[in-house]
Amino acid sequence: MPSPIRRIAISTGGGDAPGLNAVIRATVTAAANRGWECMGIRDGLTGILQPERYPKGGGVVPLTRDQVRGIAHLGGTILGTTNKGNPFHFPTLNADGTTGETDRSDELLACFKRDGIDALVMVGGDGTMAIAHDLHRKGLRVVGVPKTIDNDLDKTFTTFGFDTAVSFATECLDRLHTTAESHQRVMVVEMMGRYAGWIALHAGIAGGAHAILIPEIAFDLEQVAVKIRKRDADGRLYSLVVVAEGAQPRQGPRAVLEPAGSGHAERLGGIGEQVARELAQRTGKDARVVVLGHLLRGGSPTSFDRLAALRFGTAAVRALDEGLSGVMVALAFPNVNYVKLEEVAGRMKAVPPDSDTLQTGRDLGVCFGD
Repeated sequence: MPSPIRRIAISTGGGDAPGLNAVIRATVTAAANRGWECMGIRDGLTGILQPERYPKGGGVVPLTRDQVRGIAHLGGTILGTTNKGNPFHFPTLNADGTTGETDRSDELLACFKRDGIDALVMVGGDGTMAIAHDLHRKGLRVVGVPKTIDNDLDKTFTTFGFDTAVSFATECLDRLHTTAESHQRVMVVEMMGRYAGWIALHAGIAGGAHAILIPEIAFDLEQVAVKIRKRDADGRLYSLVVVAEGAQPRQGPRAVLEPAGSGHAERLGGIGEQVARELAQRTGKDARVVVLGHLLRGGSPTSFDRLAALRFGTAAVRALDEGLSGVMVALAFPNVNYVKLEEVAGRMKAVPPDSDTLQTGRDLGVCFGD
């Protein structure tokens, strides 16, 4: 049997998402109800590895009921977050000014032992879950909580943050219909999602987009141009084209703003401009671009995301109370269950080709560029 738990820590890593504060509140409250102390690590795991960055409050701070009261409806995270703090590949600055990486995982475990932290709840996406799995293999008691607006984490029906992002993106499309129709334009709307098309697909269909380009289906823009010309011929003189940031052209590479470097993955972006420019050339129509970008990450979580986050946070504490480690809480309707981190780490959930949602779009006449 594992030793009794007296103190746990919680960290939020990767990109921010609506619902993070709800997870923090749920975890702290459920831990306090068991008589456990809860500590918050700032900016992923940076707060414990670089405490000198936080001279006023420290990189690891106590979290009490009072400190998390009334935060569940707030966007962002009171702990901060980062996607550049992997302890196994921690970014370092060399003497010659170049950057490198250092494995600081042993140092991290020593810090946990020094501070009397018995277990860690790690909230994040696929990168965070991979780190959690590696820390578990090194002996740390850890439970993962799935978070990403991209909904690309495997073994869970959904992640919190996704519903909020889709709801906002759909509202944006609703607004763009009227301005596009007024000016008889093609509006190209670029959305986040990395290498998965969940946000673009769900928001695009809900928002009445006429073409949706996602990473899972290599696209030919001539097919989109044909769709636009057909709409023009039918007297529908405007079109909305949704494109995921990681959408894959049939000919040519993905659009990348910045290649992968020390401690960070490549930055996708720019596909909206490319698509609008080429569609204008192919159709002769005025094409404008709207990049929703980080607007999808902000704002208060929807009731669905808020409830999912609260359920995940309490389930993580229950898992630790039951002696579990190396697991991720996951939504499997109607309940939250536990899956092994080794089944999640390094795996991405893409839109399947037989997706009912994808088929719904095809039956509605949406063009997917194939």
